[in-house]
Amino acid sequence: MSLVATFVPIWILTAVGYAACRWGLLGEAAASVLGRFVFHLAMPAALFLALSRMPLSGFANRPLLAFGVSTAVVLGFGWVGASRLFGRQPGERPIWGMAAGYVNSANLGIPIVTQVLGDVSFLAEVVLLQALVVTPVILVALDRHSDPAGRVRVRRIASLPVRNPVILASLLGVVCSAAGLHLPSAAEASLTLLAGAAAPTALVALGASLHTTAPARAEPVRPTELAVITALKLAAQPVIAYAAGLALDLSAPQLLAVVVCAGLPTAQNTYIFGQEYGVGEAVANRAVVLTTTLSLATLAAVAALLG
Repeated sequence: MSLVATFVPIWILTAVGYAACRWGLLGEAAASVLGRFVFHLAMPAALFLALSRMPLSGFANRPLLAFGVSTAVVLGFGWVGASRLFGRQPGERPIWGMAAGYVNSANLGIPIVTQVLGDVSFLAEVVLLQALVVTPVILVALDRHSDPAGRVRVRRIASLPVRNPVILASLLGVVCSAAGLHLPSAAEASLTLLAGAAAPTALVALGASLHTTAPARAEPVRPTELAVITALKLAAQPVIAYAAGLALDLSAPQLLAVVVCAGLPTAQNTYIFGQEYGVGEAVANRAVVLTTTLSLATLAAVAALLG
């Protein structure tokens, strides 16, 4: 499969969601309903299965550290820059940072990394890092800002894993992996079917959101914002990952894996999270579409330079 062919289904499903919403096939609440289905059911099933099947030993610590540095720097800069550069409110900043530094490691990452690297073992570590470290930080911040008074309530934060299906499913997946537990075949088959709906439904929801008149249309997104997010995601993050990899004396194959994973486009989970908490939806959906479209060229350049 060519690199272009990897992106075609992403663009098609996003276009299908837009067309279905434009033609009134899914109803006015399509984007919201589909997004909630992904957030509460399909995404948790996918994360649980991925993490429960992933061995927790033998991690490539230095490459993962290099990737983690690039994520922390870019996501943190986006988080702060959303306020200082564009006046975004506190509740919007986590989504802005996520749009800049949270990579699409699942439905798009797997075929791209397979095509470029021929091995997804490092990508599995990236999935684990994002699911167990980055995602909880984002969701804790969003949960805090969803409180009308903006208070940090210890009890509420402590109960977040129980109340949030994404974090709960990730934790349960890690527990199952560590303990060597296996689900009954009927339960695993049911979760596999549900997990298979996560990526396509998220993309259809993303496309539907591009046509939805509210609330995304009520939240203007300046071209300069999208330009900055795109530059951070597709240029700054892989460059920082490359620099960190050189500093950590990674081998050429390790360096290529780190840079390719850092150069993946914004994950559609960014839009799903923004929609769930009612903040930053327009920024998220436009960032996902734009970075996904342009990343074909940037990833091809990375593969040519480092491959």
